[in-house]
Amino acid sequence: MASDKVICLWSGGKDSCFSYYKALEKGYSIGYLLNFISDDNKHSLSHNLSAQTLNTQMQAINIPFIQKEVKDKSYADSFSEVVSLVKKEGVKGIVFGDIYLRPHREWIEKFCRDNDINPIFPLWEIPTDKIVREFVSHGFKTTIVDVRKNIMDKTWLGRIIDHTFIDALKEIDPSIDPCGEKGEFHTFVTDGPIFKRKINIIETAISENNTYHTLDILKIEDVKKDT
Repeated sequence: MASDKVICLWSGGKDSCFSYYKALEKGYSIGYLLNFISDDNKHSLSHNLSAQTLNTQMQAINIPFIQKEVKDKSYADSFSEVVSLVKKEGVKGIVFGDIYLRPHREWIEKFCRDNDINPIFPLWEIPTDKIVREFVSHGFKTTIVDVRKNIMDKTWLGRIIDHTFIDALKEIDPSIDPCGEKGEFHTFVTDGPIFKRKINIIETAISENNTYHTLDILKIEDVKKDT
């Protein structure tokens, strides 16, 4: 039910952020953001953002959050531990930012059945061009922090997603999903209607691995929003 208390799986990127926003619109009460970090306690599992960067971002939204370290146990086991804890506080569901990748949704649904908690998909099967344009139109600001090397070059790093960016993606390759749902790019959200304070990115560096060019965020600050 839309009035249930839920948690929101959080990557720091636009899809998890917008799913949070859409869940609020539907009347859900979000008790926590949930972010998983690596066993070295340094980086997120999904977007390779530093744990401290995500900590600052979640504080800027001003909602309780859980950063769960995935150590010797599997991701599913670590996830189950968190679910067991939050259910004791009356949490009934988990908000996910998935859009159309059916195998991942099936994994989520099985996990939620096994853990007796409801999966919630506010963005599911909404056209991705519509999602990202609505995200921009609602005043969210997000920066490109990863690009897949065989699809986009590193000049895209650091760009803010706006309507011009969306149009440019279509021009270079219409097969690129405008939400990056297939891993073409990842983002970091710095402002929007759910933020109590906005994030300024102060210092960055560029690195790469076999798959991605990455904008490493070295220093950020949260500051008072303009009124």
